Amino acid sequence: MCSDSGRGGVASTAPKFYPGSRCTMYRVVRLLARSRRLVRPPGSASAPGLGGVPVLPLRAPNAAGMASQNSFRIEFDTFGELKVPNDKYYGAQTVRSTMNFKIGGVTERMPIPVIKAFGILKRAAAEVNQDYGLDSKIANAIMKAADEVAEGKLNDHFPLVVWQTGSGTQTNMNVNEVISNRAIEMLGGELGSKKPVHPNDHVNKSQSSNDTFPTAMHIAAAVEVHEVLLPGLQKLHDALEARSREFAQIIKIGRTHTQDAVPLTLGQEFSGYVQQVKYAMTRIKAAMPRIYELAAGGTAVGTGLNTRIGFAEKVAAKVAALTGLPFVTAANKFEALAAHDALVELSGAMNTTACSLMKIANDIRFLGSGPRSGLGELILPENEPGSSIMPGKVNPTQCEALTMVAAQVMGNHVAVTVGGSNGHFELNVFKPMMIKNVLHSARLLGDACVSFTENCVVGIQANTERINKLMNESLMLVTALNPHIGYDKAAKIAKTAHKNGSTLKATAIELGYLTAEQFDEWVKPKDMLGPK
Repeated sequence: MCSDSGRGGVASTAPKFYPGSRCTMYRVVRLLARSRRLVRPPGSASAPGLGGVPVLPLRAPNAAGMASQNSFRIEFDTFGELKVPNDKYYGAQTVRSTMNFKIGGVTERMPIPVIKAFGILKRAAAEVNQDYGLDSKIANAIMKAADEVAEGKLNDHFPLVVWQTGSGTQTNMNVNEVISNRAIEMLGGELGSKKPVHPNDHVNKSQSSNDTFPTAMHIAAAVEVHEVLLPGLQKLHDALEARSREFAQIIKIGRTHTQDAVPLTLGQEFSGYVQQVKYAMTRIKAAMPRIYELAAGGTAVGTGLNTRIGFAEKVAAKVAALTGLPFVTAANKFEALAAHDALVELSGAMNTTACSLMKIANDIRFLGSGPRSGLGELILPENEPGSSIMPGKVNPTQCEALTMVAAQVMGNHVAVTVGGSNGHFELNVFKPMMIKNVLHSARLLGDACVSFTENCVVGIQANTERINKLMNESLMLVTALNPHIGYDKAAKIAKTAHKNGSTLKATAIELGYLTAEQFDEWVKPKDMLGPK
């Protein structure tokens, strides 16, 4: 077959050209036919292709093809011209990225919180640039378009996947192109003309992908933490605390090493879960001051080239005002671009939270195991059928969902850790992957906490009959005898009772270590719940 690769790297299926063969004439005729079909739409901007020759689109030779062609416009980047759908605000660089990074499909697109964060940032930058002399008509149009991005009104115009350049350049340009074209439309201009609002010269003024993307990362992470993660954890904390108070007087047997231990109250057991969630929120909040530091103003390598003195501080202040969160400019822009330790730290706090939630969910599902052949100390809400073959079976599905989320968050943290450890020189190039995983973890944890609370925790009941039975049968109540008869004799009572299948009291009396009255006086579960 003949190879006829164009500037876009697309190979045709024409017969392969061999000098001196009949394919020579075929190729000449074909190229002449192609040249007659190269049509530039009226009013479209021209741009040099490779070697200064315009790269033009092919026109289909039939009416149907011409109708289809009318649904596209021509835009260009520094590599040449590309067809852009007329119903989209993005431009050539976005289209080129969709061609070069066909990885994962729609499920792998850049998270919408990042896009919304970019809208906030671009609005702030335009407002500050206006203070430094940007034409007010252009600045206002940019701000209006950026507001639409921040509000999620233009989500369909952001098709790029996470798996792109590690600095997020393509997504920054996707945002610049969308805001530019939407602003041009507002001002009555022609989409793709870059006039009067240019994506680089105006929307990206005093910015670089290297500082805007990490800024958007931090804005998105902070917003997700405050709107989803912390509220979800707080809801779970409050529900567990209510259960702890409700169960305060229910005495049960404790377990260590999954074996019988000394008594405690069910409320005390739940208080441990309450404290875990409280500490989880404390850890996450402790990581936030570094997240509130923004890289904006560092531009390409952290020096602030092409910005003005005060730009960084003013942008951070505008972002803070727009979000209601205490954002400030990063103390050191070189660190802000080259390392993302703040995101690793936040991810680490979420990883610890996942460990806590795994423990809590496992305890609750095991305490609720049964209903007849397990521990059965808790009665969990019955939400849905649990088996397609076993009639009447009900499973602890909320516990299972929460533990799966915990496992995913732990995996996300591994990826974030690898990404954070691979900053090279003046730029970390794992940015899109890192923020994808941080946002994923925050969303999963927040949502799972709400689901677990509403569909499990608030409906948990104590099975007091089962709790009392298991406690009274436990051999570890013998621990109360240690101060009176010593460890060795107490151990003898427990082992003998277990071997003979008898009670602690009967065995103690049989061995002659104490009287019935002494046993009743010394072995009282309610007196074993704390220090004397």
